[in-house]
Amino acid sequence: MPERNIDFGKFGARGIKGHEAVARQLDALANFISTPITQRRGLLARLHYLTRTDHARAAAREAGLTVTDRTLKAWLDGKRNPSKKNLQAIETAYYTVRRHNVARYLLARLNREGRGTRVEFHPLNQSQVPRPLQRVIEYRTLNVRHWDRIVEAWAADDDEALDDAWVNDVTVDLGSQWGEYEYVTNIGFAA
Repeated sequence: MPERNIDFGKFGARGIKGHEAVARQLDALANFISTPITQRRGLLARLHYLTRTDHARAAAREAGLTVTDRTLKAWLDGKRNPSKKNLQAIETAYYTVRRHNVARYLLARLNREGRGTRVEFHPLNQSQVPRPLQRVIEYRTLNVRHWDRIVEAWAADDDEALDDAWVNDVTVDLGSQWGEYEYVTNIGFAA
């Protein structure tokens, strides 16, 4: 695709890919549990979220948490502690299940019955780039009306699909300068 940055940061520019900033913002809107899993409270909160109903247990198993009910009960009662591998499996399952559960709600809020959501593009940081090599990149806003592919890729944790959806469905609407917003410092929107 033309205008894709091949050697980003060669002259000192800093930023992250736009789809990564979108994923970070969607994660913030999903309201994940903020207490770390290494603390008892964080572990219990995640385990309760993953085991409170039969549907939640099935989703957790599908997401990769394949321990017995006896082990889960021992963890919940505090009789045993999960290993590092199991802590990672719990964390991964929690994020997967939470994204899946929140995706439909976020999609409705972002699409707003066809009205869409205003998105702010904060340009990349050029403070370390020598003056003659700096480009004029403005702060931009855009109303995004179709979030379906973006939220679907985010919920599936598919980085490649999210990048494709973000670039081909959103940033191309910025006009001929869309390539300047492949890397940004932040993407802002609310739902």
